[in-house]
Amino acid sequence: MYTISPLDKSDYQEMIELWEGSVRATHDFLPESRILELKPLILDQYFDAVQLFGIEEEGRILGFLGIHEVDIEMLFTHPEARGKGVGKALLLHAIEELNCTKVDVNEQNKQAVDFYLYMGFKIADAHPSMARENRFLFCI
Repeated sequence: MYTISPLDKSDYQEMIELWEGSVRATHDFLPESRILELKPLILDQYFDAVQLFGIEEEGRILGFLGIHEVDIEMLFTHPEARGKGVGKALLLHAIEELNCTKVDVNEQNKQAVDFYLYMGFKIADAHPSMARENRFLFCI
């Protein structure tokens, strides 16, 4: 059982390092240039736009979640924590405690698509702009 608690600006540096490690381990469809483009945006803008929650163990963040209203905007786990229930615990927290019902996922991110389907999400009709970006909208 993991304890989930709010994260704040003091956690951003560790979170962006976790994000990069997670993306490099799971997002093989993203070119290096896109990762380098996204990293400062996430650190300087995206983290501030969401409520952040994380799981820490022995002073280290194992995974984090960012939500806005009922949307899960980000969910990342440390590569070494994959398969240990961290993502599942964060997702269940988002659904059960924060009343989240939606997440959008790049269709090329097969691991994430499979995870959300396994967790009971269904693919909803995607907005045309999302279709152009190869994104699925999942709803629970």
